[in-house]
Parts: sequence; C-alpha cells; structure tokens
Amino acid sequence: MPTMYAYKAQDEKGKLRNGKVSAASAEAAVRELKGKGLKPLTLEETDAKGMSAEVRIPGITDRVSAKEVAVFSRQFATMISSGLSLLRSLAILAEQTENTALAEVILEVKSDVERGESLSRSLEKHPKVFSEIYVSMVKAGETGGLLDDSLMRLADTLEAQVALKNKIRSAMMYPVAVGVLVVLIVGAMLMFVVPMFEDLYADLGGTLPVPTRILLALSAALQSYWWVFLAAGIGGFFAFKAWVKTESGRFTWDNIKLRMPIFGKLVHKSALARFSHTMSSLIRTGVPILQAMEIVADTSGNAVVAEAVMASRASVSEGESIAKPMAERTVFPPMVVQMIAVGEETGALDTMLEKIGDFYNDEVQTMVEGLTSLIEPLLIVVLGGVVGGMLISLYLPMFNIINLIQ
Repeated sequence: MPTMYAYKAQDEKGKLRNGKVSAASAEAAVRELKGKGLKPLTLEETDAKGMSAEVRIPGITDRVSAKEVAVFSRQFATMISSGLSLLRSLAILAEQTENTALAEVILEVKSDVERGESLSRSLEKHPKVFSEIYVSMVKAGETGGLLDDSLMRLADTLEAQVALKNKIRSAMMYPVAVGVLVVLIVGAMLMFVVPMFEDLYADLGGTLPVPTRILLALSAALQSYWWVFLAAGIGGFFAFKAWVKTESGRFTWDNIKLRMPIFGKLVHKSALARFSHTMSSLIRTGVPILQAMEIVADTSGNAVVAEAVMASRASVSEGESIAKPMAERTVFPPMVVQMIAVGEETGALDTMLEKIGDFYNDEVQTMVEGLTSLIEPLLIVVLGGVVGGMLISLYLPMFNIINLIQ
C-alpha cells in the first residue's frame, strides 16, 4: 500500500519546494522527486493523523561510523564463538543496533547469506560500511575456519584506528580553534575598531608611523572589498579541496604534512602505526602477503606511505624480501626495517609488525600529550602578539601626538 511522504526539496533554480508525494517506499519517493527535477533535502512519512516521523534519505543520512562497525564486529565475534549460528547472530545484531542505517545493512547481509552467498561476498556489497580490509579479513577467517578470531581482530584494529584518529584530532583542534579566533578578532578590529582611530588621525594631521598607515590601509581595503576577501577565502578553500582530491595534489599535500616542523613527526608516526597494525592483522588472519600490501597501501591514509608500500610490493613480487626495498625508502625508519627483517627471518612477521604498531601508538600518545602542553602557551603568545601588535600600531601616533598637533 502506498505511503504518503511530506518532503522539502530544491528545484533546478535552487528554490525550496514543499509538498507531499505518495510512494511504496522512501527510495521510490526519492526516485519520483528526482524524476521531477527536484533534489530532496528531507523526507517524512505522514501518518493518518497528519503527524510525521523523519525518514532517512538514501545517500544523505545513511552513515555508519568506524566505532559502530567495531562494536558490531566484537559483538558478532562473541556470538559466533558462543556457538550461535551466523543467521541468528545477524538477526540479533540487526535488532539491537541503534543505528538504523547499520541495522538495514545487517539485514541485507543476512538476506544474502540466507540465499547461499558467503558472508564476505555479502559484506562486499556495502563498501561504505565495510572496507576492503574488513572484507579480506572476513574472507580469510571463513577460509581458515576462524571467523570469530578474524572479527575480534577487526574490532581491535578498528578501535585502535579510531583511538589514534581521536588523538590526532585532539592535538589539532586547539590550534585550529585559536587560529579561527585570531582571524575573527583581527577582522573585527579592522572593520570596527581601526576606523574610529582613522577619523581621529585625520583631524590631527601630520605623518603617521608606517605600521599605523599599513593597518589603516588594510582596514580600508577590508571595509571596501570585504566581499572579495570572503569570496577569495571560500574559493581558495574549495579549490584546495579539489586539488587534494587529485592524485598529484594528494601526494604533494601528504608530503608537505610529513615535513611540517611540529606536526610532521606526529603525522609520520601515526601513518606508521596504522600501516603496522593493519599489515599485522591481515597477515595473522591468513591474507596473502602481496594482497595484504596492496590493501595496506589503499588504507594507509597517506599517499607517500602508500607509494612506498606499493614500490616495495613490486620488489616482493619479483622475489625480494619485504625489508630490502623498504630500506631504500626514507619514509620507513631503520628500526622499522630491521624489525621487519627479523620478523621475516624468524617467521614472526605479524608479531613484529604488531610490536611496531604498539610502539608508534605509544609515541603518538606521548607526542599528543607533549604538544598539548607546548602548543597552549605558544598559541597564547601568537594571539597576544597579533592583537598586541595591532594595538601598538594604533597607539603609536599617540606617543607623538604633540608633534602631530603642531
């Protein structure tokens, strides 16, 4: 039976449209609206009393976080190891998962498994939720009869990646916030405070100090052409985003990040930790070494590291060891190369990689704690220097006010 949906959409001219549409499902309603040249923004199912409940629009609000996938994996592994069947475990997980988007994906996976498809093949149909490394480790677990172990390792890997990302984010958030605050304060002073002094100096006459004249010129330019600065800022931001999405742009930007004075080491160590943990998990679950290196390159999070891994993979495919081509790449420190070499010689490569990952995780945590205590006073000095410099430039003529009046 068709359902009535209330919608808000944008037409081809950018105008907002409100209305109702009858369709068999939310997906069908979205298709019908798009067929009419409308871009749906919100879609609500209307009941008989005229009340409505929000419905997710496919492709817009159906997002699943890595943390949610990690929780799902750990619960799934626990159920499988407890003796529950695959289908029953999926049914329970779909019912208890709070994220409706993830619940729908789990139900679709369950339906595919019921039709005879493998779990890994069913998960592969949802790349936005389950990454390539996830599917590969599940496939290896299915093949080796250790699905619960693979899922538990996936949960550990995902949780470690989330924790690492949060550490980096916490280190970056404070300087970004202070930077935005500095821009806002400087802009407000140039727009509203400096013009008041400009009128005062005009009445005094005389020649103003150079810093004061520069400040007044900036203020006049911002007042007259603020829209140019705003458009340039927005345009520059989107141009940068588009450039970073290109292959050469991403490689250049990732290379710049690795060479940054303060944060470069943090980015480098976090990339090495991600590489080591991911590689260790793949090898331990039985993924072939060449396939593991390819997956690690795709999920490394840094184009420079990915290029080095793929170059090493090419050498390994020709019969060389992993450590030898890595030694020729500066992105891999000597300690990493030596530990990988020992791991290859002793047949404990996965263990060595795990130790490397743990080491760099600890290094990242130590750096974040150190940077947090170091950056705070530095940023206060920067903020005080910028605002204080502007105030000094404004008050410089006051020190010579008698000469200006004469």
